[in-house]
Amino acid sequence: MLLGNPLVHVDEEFYLFMADRWAHGAVPFIDIWDRKPLGLFALYRLFVSLPGDPVLAYQVCGIASTAAAALVVRRLALELASPRGAWLAGLVYLCAMPAFNCALGQSPVFYNPVVALAALLLLRAWQRADGADLLRQGAVIMLLIGLALQIKYAAVFEGLAIGIMLLALGRRVGWPLPRLAGAALVWCAIALAPTVLVLGSYAAIDQAHAFVFANFTSVLERLPDGAPSWRRLLKLSAGLSPFVLCIAFDPLRRAGWNDQRRALAYRLLSLWAGAAVLGFLLFGTWYDHYAGPLVAPLAVLSAPALAAAARAGQPWQARWSGRFLILASAIGGGVVMAGAVQNHGTAQQFQRATAVIRSAVNRGCYFQFDGVPALYRGVGACVPTRFAFPNHLNTWTEGPAIGADPATEVRRIMATRPDVVQVSESAPEDLYLPNHTTRTIMAQALAQGYIRFAEITLGQERYALYRPR
Repeated sequence: MLLGNPLVHVDEEFYLFMADRWAHGAVPFIDIWDRKPLGLFALYRLFVSLPGDPVLAYQVCGIASTAAAALVVRRLALELASPRGAWLAGLVYLCAMPAFNCALGQSPVFYNPVVALAALLLLRAWQRADGADLLRQGAVIMLLIGLALQIKYAAVFEGLAIGIMLLALGRRVGWPLPRLAGAALVWCAIALAPTVLVLGSYAAIDQAHAFVFANFTSVLERLPDGAPSWRRLLKLSAGLSPFVLCIAFDPLRRAGWNDQRRALAYRLLSLWAGAAVLGFLLFGTWYDHYAGPLVAPLAVLSAPALAAAARAGQPWQARWSGRFLILASAIGGGVVMAGAVQNHGTAQQFQRATAVIRSAVNRGCYFQFDGVPALYRGVGACVPTRFAFPNHLNTWTEGPAIGADPATEVRRIMATRPDVVQVSESAPEDLYLPNHTTRTIMAQALAQGYIRFAEITLGQERYALYRPR
């Protein structure tokens, strides 16, 4: 059961933990470090402020956001296919997002509907081709892109593509180059405005450098993940292949070029999809949820094959590729959601683990060298480091990219003698390359000054708990 389960995904757990500590006075990027935009944490800050269980709040809002995106996908798909195909495209979106671990609270869940709405408004602007109102229409579209950037900076690629298509429309309706350049400046300023406002708020407390490093510089300093990242790319390519087949076997591809409205929509939507694919490939690492932004444009482009799936007289390639996509999305989404519970743990396991840790911490500090941020939020104890996301200190990839030396930071943490220290006792997984230096430091510190007093299990993972001798 995912609803109400705090252990769905480590990223979602961290966003909620950051929001919870922000609500209690911690400043993102300064007191707790990460490289996600402030807008994403602000969304979770809103979820924390809602009445009731914050886990259930963010999950219900995530489901609503996915449903909203599916409706926009359906509306876009109507430009390419019959109402049946458009509804199926929306249904495929609903099923496929969980297949890429975007079931409830990952960032694409919240920025996909914003970017898809921008694409819909762009398409309408092209269909109207009204030069008199284009500046205002472009301003609304680029404001949506600006909001999406504050949820996930990966939206920059889709935003650039949409901006270029707006400029192409301006040229088409006869704008002279000076007016086109002026509009480009206005639209760029609007798209950047939310991020600039956040930067200004950090500059006001003399922390602009902390914001710039966390949000922009640090991602360029990450080390490549080597073979694990290529295995993830291969796995995601297989997961996306049903969409590719549907698009390749579009039954209306040739006939569609005789329909100017459909031809225009297909070109614009293909450019949007291409930008999303380019952003996915360039960012590297290729974790499963990185494919989330591709699902909306690919589902739209798959609509003609989906419409053909249940109709006789259509080319067999289109019928079977559409059926394959529907089946793969439904099965993939169900399997991944079930696997999330099996791999990450249940709400009952979470409650047992937090009770054990809370009783041992008393009023001291709790440090996870390996673990899940949900436990930090559940226990509510002091965290002896600003690097509360465990991978920042225990993986090789993040070593030079957090603005501090991980080995020095781990030594400093252990010198403070946390009341409870948590490390994994499961077999090492091949998802991340380990930081052998920090792991050696941890092993030595535990051997010299700590005793193992308990073990907790969350899904497939076993953790040992240590306390000072």
